[in-house]
Amino acid sequence: MAEIEIRSRQKCFGGWLTYARHESATTGTAMGLSVFEPPDHSDGDSPLVTWLSGLTCTEENFTTKAGAYGTAAELGLMVAAPDTSPRGEGVADDEAYDLGQGAGFYLTATREPWAEHYKMDAYVTGEFRDMIGAEFGGDLARHGLFGHSMGGHGALSLGLKNPDSYRSLSAFSPIVAPMHCPWGRKAFSAYLGEDREAWKTYDSCEIVSGRKKPAPEILIDVGLDDPFLHEQLMPERFEAACEAAGQPLVLRRQQGYDHSYFFIASFIADHLRHHARQIV
Repeated sequence: MAEIEIRSRQKCFGGWLTYARHESATTGTAMGLSVFEPPDHSDGDSPLVTWLSGLTCTEENFTTKAGAYGTAAELGLMVAAPDTSPRGEGVADDEAYDLGQGAGFYLTATREPWAEHYKMDAYVTGEFRDMIGAEFGGDLARHGLFGHSMGGHGALSLGLKNPDSYRSLSAFSPIVAPMHCPWGRKAFSAYLGEDREAWKTYDSCEIVSGRKKPAPEILIDVGLDDPFLHEQLMPERFEAACEAAGQPLVLRRQQGYDHSYFFIASFIADHLRHHARQIV
């Protein structure tokens, strides 16, 4: 495993918040991350939740804006946040905000010029997860996954496909049906080509419909004033898919809230407590 470069480390709510960087064998690039260790953490004894951020974000957005660490400290949760995509010189990119660097969509690209570095699903569920356990002492047997927007898509799709790795799932404003929305169709066409069977393996509605055994209850919050709610997020599709599959789901439609981190900060404590109930 590559050596971890500690970029900064600060005391936070009685625990420690670390910004770090490492050379990823999966993406072939340097990857940034943040990790909050709760008070009295010892190697291997803190349940872990991983946060996946949305379009244009890095690990910085959640770390500074979500207001998660006070509640995480209270609950004894470690919280880890990776970047959203590979970055750097020689990494394929696009001028648009919704493709390329900052828009990895938590999948493994199969088309050029993306295939060399864009392997975010393998990174999150493999190398990143193992590193948080080995280097920071997170308890991988008690691991939850959550995220926002594109990261909500990542949390649901990766969590549902890897039930042995993630014991709890939640999301804010997730892209639940990427096969049917402009963001998803654009990304999937670029990264995966036009084979819609390949698209299905990254579409949460398709994944939950194909599961033989329900996951533990999933929590989702969406804002009713979110400008992306109807065209991009389509929560009713996932709600219907879960009902048909017998998947327990709490979908909360929050009046007056939008797509921002102000929305996330308003309900982040509920999500952390949701994960704590299932993994602690």
